[in-house]
Amino acid sequence: MTTIQFGLMIRGQFPQEDDMQQRFAECMEMVRHADKLGFSCITKGSHYAGYPLQDIQQLPFLARAMVEGPNLRLNAGIILLSLHKPLDLAEQLASIDVMSGGRLIFGAALGYREVEFLGFGTAQRERVQRFEENLVAIKRLWSENDVNMVGSHFELKDASTSIKPVQQPHPPVWIGANADPAIRRAAKVGDCWYVNPHNRIGTILEQTEIYKRALDEYDRPFPEEFPIRREVFVAPTREEALRLCAPYLATKYKVYHEWGQDKAMPEGDNDLSLEFDELARDRFLIGSPDEVAEECVRLHRETGVNHIIASMQWPGMDYRITKDAMQLLSEEVFPKVNQAV
Repeated sequence: MTTIQFGLMIRGQFPQEDDMQQRFAECMEMVRHADKLGFSCITKGSHYAGYPLQDIQQLPFLARAMVEGPNLRLNAGIILLSLHKPLDLAEQLASIDVMSGGRLIFGAALGYREVEFLGFGTAQRERVQRFEENLVAIKRLWSENDVNMVGSHFELKDASTSIKPVQQPHPPVWIGANADPAIRRAAKVGDCWYVNPHNRIGTILEQTEIYKRALDEYDRPFPEEFPIRREVFVAPTREEALRLCAPYLATKYKVYHEWGQDKAMPEGDNDLSLEFDELARDRFLIGSPDEVAEECVRLHRETGVNHIIASMQWPGMDYRITKDAMQLLSEEVFPKVNQAV
């Protein structure tokens, strides 16, 4: 029997004037709520130098969330892998996997913001090579002792991590990708393509075919777990859902546009500066429980995705609004979707 899992994305990003201690406490309340409601995982993304937003960093957030949500998987989704050194990440992530009893998901992608590359002493032109080297090194460090490997930005000489992950041969590796070459890379080096939240569903349908062809080329099976992240909001009616979420979601996408997220997206679907109604069309899952359930079922049937990571809170939104939407998603959308599939 096919089952669709639903995870929760908590961005942890808030306006400059907010009290971050209070906002963090609210985030943990959402983690506890997600655990009670039967969500599959907690997802936390990663950005640096995120002005005009404040942001709680990813790995400390997940380390606390593992305690607050003991039944939830912990999705580091995504780590900007090109920025880092593999020995450090291998040990940090293995520590979280051990501390949580084997609940880590390792999400990885290239990154796209110049301020982040410069801050970590690298450049966009180096990002693909660094990404691929880091991924190979981390997998080797998790599965081997005495690793010897020379990369463009590190050298491992008889290196052995002080801790290995619980999950063997390693935690699942989800590769985030917007552009077609990155999707082919996900087919080659990842356990699955972690489908991005920005592209329209029509674009995703085309890219799923690219992914399937690449899997065939590399003689790899279609993944058992095929995740997608979407902006999701549920209320009793579509009108009410839009009233509650549109101002905050529009603000978030304005920041994405300012950061240059559009430039990482495929031609023809790479303008995040659109007016909200046009931006939302075929991109966001917003509406009544019946409407959102129908779109989730469509996504599954047309692409094969079976793990929907719902992002349901945006900077400035009261967390109690998100909790209400989570409740409605759990009580009405989860069963409708799984009955239909």
